[in-house]
Amino acid sequence: MAVIRDNMPAFQLFQPTNVDDALGMLRQHGASAWVLAGGLDTWDWLKDRVKRPSVVVDLGGIEELREIRSSDSGLEIGAMATLSEIAGHEAVQDQYGLLAEAAGIVASPQIRNQGTLGGNVIQDTRCWYYRDGWNCYRAGGNICYADTPTAMNREHCITGASRCVAVNPSDTAPALIALDAEMVIVSSTGRRVVPASEFFVGPEVDIERMTVLEPGDLLTTVRIPSTWAGAQFYFEKSRDRAVWDFALGSVATALKVTNGVIEDVRVVANGIAPTPVRLTAVEDTVRGQAATAETAARAGQVAIQGVTPLAHNGYKVPLLRNLVMRSIRGVEA
Repeated sequence: MAVIRDNMPAFQLFQPTNVDDALGMLRQHGASAWVLAGGLDTWDWLKDRVKRPSVVVDLGGIEELREIRSSDSGLEIGAMATLSEIAGHEAVQDQYGLLAEAAGIVASPQIRNQGTLGGNVIQDTRCWYYRDGWNCYRAGGNICYADTPTAMNREHCITGASRCVAVNPSDTAPALIALDAEMVIVSSTGRRVVPASEFFVGPEVDIERMTVLEPGDLLTTVRIPSTWAGAQFYFEKSRDRAVWDFALGSVATALKVTNGVIEDVRVVANGIAPTPVRLTAVEDTVRGQAATAETAARAGQVAIQGVTPLAHNGYKVPLLRNLVMRSIRGVEA
């Protein structure tokens, strides 16, 4: 476990009131700048003195980043909208209940009141070796301490590992991928829009990052198209305790069902790999099939094909199977 020291290193604090000013500060200070959203991941890093930025750019004063807007094409959610605001928003609940449920189950009410959507999807992995400053692959070293014969790796990967076996900790990420969301990223050089399914990167791409964001980038908006508005949704998060804990495994599923037949589907799991995983083989298995217990059972078996548990997380294999199975069976005709 991390050694909590609670004495943060000194840094300059900037509090811009608009996106352009924030981008200017990030451009000026480059890699030495740290972006502060809700602060829940930030304060852990700084109190443990593992991260030592010389500049912190606080986005809390940029009101435009807190807006939740409906349009004919879907929904736009500012990256600084809190998880509580999203979970309680009428349009989110009515049309995109998958995201409302995912946001509403993060941690505790106090944390949801402070934590933001952008912070939740950008937060770093919670592997305790990495968080405590061990010089692992992700921290620039030459070993994964969680993947050794004596390691404690109960919460780590069962698939997708590449040197690093840490998992993505976000609850909202799989819901956004299942909803075909897009992430709007701005920098001093312009704006780009990245599908949520491509926003997260694994260690095989860049072992020191979890998203496509680079120094100077800001995630400003999450766009949710109307494609899955009003579909049938299922979200489940398995964890040790009812509040605060990160997922041991989770599933976010969106389904379009007509007369008991699954016309289209998205199934995304998290807590099992370095990134949220869209289970396309499961989708192909159930698409066009009756939403029955038999279809759900086949989906569960397909979900666990090819997984490779570590010494202490074999339980995640049946957990993943059952999460996927229940997500399909949850709409049984």
